[in-house]
Amino acid sequence: MVLSPVDEGVCLHDADGRLIYANPSAKALMRMQQRWAEAGGRLEHLLPMQALHDARTHGSWTDTIAFVPGRTLEARLHWLGADSQSFLLLLRHGSALRSKDDRELQLRHEELNVRFNAAQEQLLQSEKLASIGQLAAGVAHEINNPIGYVHSNLGSLQEYVSNLFALIDVYERAMRADDPQSMRAEIDDTRERLDVDFISRDLPQLLTESRQGIERVTAIVRDLRDFSRSDREHAWRLADLHAGLDSTINIVWNELRYKATLTKEYGTLPMIECLQSELNQVFMNLLLNAGQAIDGEGEGVISVRTGHEPGQVWVEIGDTGGGIPAETLPRIFDPFFTTKPVGKGTGLGLSISYGIVAKHHGRIEVDSSPLSGSRFRIILPVRQPQPPQT
Repeated sequence: MVLSPVDEGVCLHDADGRLIYANPSAKALMRMQQRWAEAGGRLEHLLPMQALHDARTHGSWTDTIAFVPGRTLEARLHWLGADSQSFLLLLRHGSALRSKDDRELQLRHEELNVRFNAAQEQLLQSEKLASIGQLAAGVAHEINNPIGYVHSNLGSLQEYVSNLFALIDVYERAMRADDPQSMRAEIDDTRERLDVDFISRDLPQLLTESRQGIERVTAIVRDLRDFSRSDREHAWRLADLHAGLDSTINIVWNELRYKATLTKEYGTLPMIECLQSELNQVFMNLLLNAGQAIDGEGEGVISVRTGHEPGQVWVEIGDTGGGIPAETLPRIFDPFFTTKPVGKGTGLGLSISYGIVAKHHGRIEVDSSPLSGSRFRIILPVRQPQPPQT
């Protein structure tokens, strides 16, 4: 290609950040940066998360990035848009480190980069916990309800056990009597007074209900644990997206049940390679946003649909709310941008969701209008791309 002899690293990526072409200079740089090479040259593994968004929004993004210890690169990202729908990445070596001040500046830059990455991860975890905090009252209700009837059932069980022991005591006295038949009337009277026939019918149902209540609480606690934990120490693994969706719906359901009905249309999905707790956070953010978009009580519909296409799966969460204004739509993934009243939202939910999906080499598509509400479709690869063979 015409770009092969150029000293500057030149890469062409598709709209999802996947590498389409790299000239020899870019390939040489890729071999130096192991993390970038292992990710197949994807943009989000080299550039800050905001770079792709800024390039799409403003047409280009430029900054200096820490590449390897002791070396910086000037990175320029251009969104070609229009028909090509792709990114052009230009990489140029930074100035040589010629002095002690330069080396100290470089080390400081690398330190700040490490702190920035740590802060991003901490922000992700904080947003998870903030979401659970927002739902705390509803989750408490979901736990208190089964605990309440288990407690009531235990009171009934205590009374039943006491009555049965009283009947056993009559039977024991009859067995010790010279003429057990003489106590037949007392036994019948005791059975009728204690309503033993009712106990024999109610006791199995009481135990079944109590067991179901405890299982319900166990499921809620498990869902909370799976949602709130960090995936930092967990490797990418195959996971069932439907299980993640269902556990997330269980957590948010008390927040949604009074505003809308929920419909599920699940397709047949393969297990996908992912960080499931992070995807669960994306599902939670979109479900909560869908509920908040619906005015009134019980008047809306929230739909959750899934499907499978060759090499990828999709999850769509839609609502029948008021939709997103056209002038606002380009900014919904901007950090700290929110249309909610002060105290009702951080403006980070969609931004973090965008970053998580990009981390999974996927994308989010949005379709919204005032007449039909909004639909967010998350498209994810079944398997994560493998690093190129060098």
